Amino acid sequence: MQLYNTLSAKERARLIEEAGQDRLTISFYKYAHIGNPQLFRNHLFIHWNELGVLGRIYVAYEGINAQLSVPAENFEAFKTHLDSISFLENVRLNIAIEQDNKSFLKLKVKVRNKIVADGLNDSTFDVTNKGVHVDAEQFNALIEDPDTILVDMRNHYESEIGHFKNAITPDVDTFRDSLDIIEKDLADHKEDKKLVMYCTGGIRCEKASAYYKHKGFKNVYQLEGGIIEYTRQVQKKDLENKFLGKNFVFDHRRGERISEDVISNCHQCGKSCDTHVNCANEACHLLFIQCEECSEKMNSCCSTECQEIAALPFEEQKRLRKGKHASNKIFKKGRSEVLKYKR
Repeated sequence: MQLYNTLSAKERARLIEEAGQDRLTISFYKYAHIGNPQLFRNHLFIHWNELGVLGRIYVAYEGINAQLSVPAENFEAFKTHLDSISFLENVRLNIAIEQDNKSFLKLKVKVRNKIVADGLNDSTFDVTNKGVHVDAEQFNALIEDPDTILVDMRNHYESEIGHFKNAITPDVDTFRDSLDIIEKDLADHKEDKKLVMYCTGGIRCEKASAYYKHKGFKNVYQLEGGIIEYTRQVQKKDLENKFLGKNFVFDHRRGERISEDVISNCHQCGKSCDTHVNCANEACHLLFIQCEECSEKMNSCCSTECQEIAALPFEEQKRLRKGKHASNKIFKKGRSEVLKYKR
């Protein structure tokens, strides 16, 4: 029985073009106690592969985190299958504001230790004991309250291109880095302030809300559905949009525009810009912000060194990469000495 991809991304892209059918980009998550993640993973792959689902899905003992693309014509069948799984019945689905038929080109369902890496090893911490969920209207009212502390639970490269006004945006590389930093910085306000958190789709701030309740914070709130759901509600209910800039997303689009504000700058020339790219040198692949002028000048590379390598014949590039492990230090996000205007 097939439990893995058999087509390359290039082959899949061609088939999507030939099909000429619209697809929906969707994300969802659910914290739950899963007894056998591997068995559950196989179950999902078999059913979703038949429906033409593509995406990146993580399954763990603590739940599921999914970012995926499904043919629009198969959406109801996909939803029916979700509802057949007891803990996923009526799960909230975040449908992307901007659709792209090629947001995902493979179906990857992976078993992980956790659906959100947190670096915690505390058996008394219950991730399902979450904070109070608030909708867009309640959120807008809360963040105008002087007794509220608003915290962005995302990483530096995400909040750099967009965030809510007056939010604390920790300069961190990973979610696990932010947990202790925020607790330490806000230690004096565990009882007298409202701690309100947000992230892309809700999964990180939901775990964070449970963690800070565990650590003694008395008034903990999270934006339900994250920035994605907030934007949908703002548009549907004609509410004031308090988000500035773009929402970073984890597919090839790298961002959805929420407001016309451009709050970041090109990392190479300093020009106002909020377009994330990956360095064209595959051995580097650095994620950074680059304007159109610098992209043309640098051939979509982050440095002259990478520009020289990317100009070499493909086989020569492969030879140079051979034997070099592509660690997180190589595929880092937005941090490099070559980026002169990285804030």
